[in-house]
Amino acid sequence: MRSDIEFDAEGVTLRGWLYAPDERNGPVPAIVMAHGYSAVKEMYLDRFAEHFVSRGLAAVVFDNRNFGASGGEPRQEIDPWAQVRDYRHAITWAERRHEIDAQRIGVWGSDYSGGHALVVGAVDRRVTCVVSQVPLVSGRDNFRALVSSAFLADVRTQFDDDRRARFAGKDPTMVPVVDADPSAPAALPTPDSYEWFMTTHEERAPSWRNQVTMRSVEMLTEYEPGGYVPRISPTPLLMIVARGDHLTPAEFAIAAFARANEPKRLEILPGSHYDAYTDDFDLAADAAADWFVQHLRT
Repeated sequence: MRSDIEFDAEGVTLRGWLYAPDERNGPVPAIVMAHGYSAVKEMYLDRFAEHFVSRGLAAVVFDNRNFGASGGEPRQEIDPWAQVRDYRHAITWAERRHEIDAQRIGVWGSDYSGGHALVVGAVDRRVTCVVSQVPLVSGRDNFRALVSSAFLADVRTQFDDDRRARFAGKDPTMVPVVDADPSAPAALPTPDSYEWFMTTHEERAPSWRNQVTMRSVEMLTEYEPGGYVPRISPTPLLMIVARGDHLTPAEFAIAAFARANEPKRLEILPGSHYDAYTDDFDLAADAAADWFVQHLRT
């Protein structure tokens, strides 16, 4: 069912897994998948892929460049636009596989990559179906929701200092992804982020590292995938939102969904952001699989 894969993304080797149904009559529809902010594929993407395969779909799962098993430098740097391009490289790779029907390829993303799925679905017409789970839709609004206004000037100074240091040839400034102290500097400064990342790192993903470059945070503040939402149509869009999400606040995602054109569907999970991978997994995975089957297997 699962095999290790690697493919070239303009000089960077991306690595991951290909899932395909054991029994199939010819090429099958496929879902291209990558993870969110700093996360690696072992952080429940295998579980989602297995669920999709059980419904007769293939899944192409890969680690984002600079993370996990994939290549790329500087390590631990998140460039959202490079990650968007890598989704498109993965689609091109998938088109060439004999197991996959090149005319029926969907994209799935969650958290940061939930935003990527919106962008890719809007700009790449090879995509025939989109699922965006607990997405970031506005880096600026999200950042301001997480960081007290009293600290915004200090953070901007840190961005500028890091830029000057890198220009002078110094190593990138690194910051923790999460911290036990929610008031401490971190890219994702919420208690549930700390609990989920540290627990999932220990139980499932030893390759995950609790750091990103300072520039990764700066680029997050500049990233506005929600602006692409009206352009996704006529490609079908499913947005999965968590009612109690305060990391990528539910109200931001729902407002972005309202700007989407048909065909579209909104699924609201009862829990919080990270429950989409755990307590609410069945709800999230079933909704996504149903949407993909409806629009890719017909």
